[in-house]
Amino acid sequence: MTEYGRGYGSEPWHPEDPLYGDQGSSRGQEQQPQWDGQQAHRYPQQQADPYAQQHYNGGWDGAQGGQPPYDPYDPYGQQPPADPYSGTNPDYYAAPDAYPPQHQHPHPQGMQGQQAMQQQQQYQQPQHPQHPEPHYDEGTGAGDDWRADPGPREPEPEHAFFADHGDDDGRDDLDPREEGRGGRERRGKKNKRRSGRACLVVTLLFAGAVGTVGYFGYDFIMSHFGPAPDYEGEGTGEVQVDIPENSTILQMGLALKRAGVVKSADAFSEAATDSKKDKVLQPGTYSLRKHMSAASAVELMVDPKSRNGLTIREGLRSGDVYKLIDTKLHLKKGTTKGVAKTEAKSLGLPSWAKNASKLKDPLEGFLYPSTYSVGEKAKPAAVLKQMVARANQVYEQHDLEGNAQKLHLESPMQLLTVASLTQAEGKYKHDFDRVARVVYNRLKPDNTETYGLLDFDSTVNYARSQSTLDTGSVDDLRNFNDPYNTYKFKGLPPGPIGNPGEEAIRSAIDPAKGNWYYFVSINPEKTLFAETNEEHERNRRIYLKEQEKAKQ
Repeated sequence: MTEYGRGYGSEPWHPEDPLYGDQGSSRGQEQQPQWDGQQAHRYPQQQADPYAQQHYNGGWDGAQGGQPPYDPYDPYGQQPPADPYSGTNPDYYAAPDAYPPQHQHPHPQGMQGQQAMQQQQQYQQPQHPQHPEPHYDEGTGAGDDWRADPGPREPEPEHAFFADHGDDDGRDDLDPREEGRGGRERRGKKNKRRSGRACLVVTLLFAGAVGTVGYFGYDFIMSHFGPAPDYEGEGTGEVQVDIPENSTILQMGLALKRAGVVKSADAFSEAATDSKKDKVLQPGTYSLRKHMSAASAVELMVDPKSRNGLTIREGLRSGDVYKLIDTKLHLKKGTTKGVAKTEAKSLGLPSWAKNASKLKDPLEGFLYPSTYSVGEKAKPAAVLKQMVARANQVYEQHDLEGNAQKLHLESPMQLLTVASLTQAEGKYKHDFDRVARVVYNRLKPDNTETYGLLDFDSTVNYARSQSTLDTGSVDDLRNFNDPYNTYKFKGLPPGPIGNPGEEAIRSAIDPAKGNWYYFVSINPEKTLFAETNEEHERNRRIYLKEQEKAKQ
């Protein structure tokens, strides 16, 4: 069953077909066909002679009168509307693009069946169009007409990377059906050019990737397996380099590289390891040269004769440091001590150390223990300045000012003094934390063991510029009138009594927890601490017995 207003069988449907709805009906609406007498009269004619009229562009003229001949594409005999422009009925049954106009010849109504069949086959076989086919939009229904030859579809757009925008022929958009042999040849050449350019770009990208990998691969191999960058020769000029405490060989090399002495830290590490002198290298201040080979730098830092090294041990007093400098520089005895006294304020002391009163030596505590490079032509003031600068560096790292406030001390100078007492009283570094706690406990005003007195022999020895265990009786010490005498004066002495090392400084900043007020060292492995004087007396008797055994 077909839709109302459409032909039967496999007749195609087109929205512009006049059979789409009856005359006078709305488009797209289905109406019951109206059967009048004219239609009933023509329908039997179709049954009687279906091939009486095979052509539809001619063969019947309205002026001849009578009924129009039978049209095989209008089985119901409905008349098409008149053409408003030509006054005739257009040939709208067959698609003009699928069936172009043919040279028609009228034939009589009585044509034989064989001739009629030949003409019928002529109309049924579509002719090749002479003009481009009209384009029907897909999905609207118009493009589905079987009578329209869709022809080759529009080619997919080419990617911009491979598109050729500069061809000279200007025929990129030429329809393949309109191209001749020359057009196909030009298109083939153009595709070859595009493929060639694409291959060239890919080749360049691949070459760049290979070059990049090769460069970084070479850099990786040289950095991990090749020789480390290094200078040649002994170098020129002079530069001072500070090597901090507890520095590793690599850290030493980095410090030398920053100062421009060696070219790389790796070269310095290799030179120190190959020469097996890595264990001999010590922290300190060194006078070296610019652009030295790593081997020359190691040799200068290790060999005392070549590096002119001057080592200041931990806890050494300033007076003893002056003597070492005089000896090193072949100066008259007392020369460096005089320079320190007259030029102390110009040697770089921090502000919190310049206003201390009652100091025996303003440089005490600021000649930091380390190894220094001192040339034969060096001046005492220059050597002292190196030591003070090294001390400032360490004290800033440990934040003496901030930690003094946390420990409720009056100034960083007092914290430095506690460190010097810890260094002097504690014979062994593993005892420094508890010795520092004894100092702080004795400084307490409410302690009933020493009543605020430190009672340290080390302070008496410093005041007397001596170093001995026999400092005299306690009664005699109570009468010794010196601000550094802690048997007579409560609290800390006016300033440090030596130049403490880093371990003593750390212990003074972070002492152990305990209520000890006394201690005595029995041997290098053992120190006895006590909270009361009675317990301390028992420890002292143990100490005396150990001393007697040692003498035997």
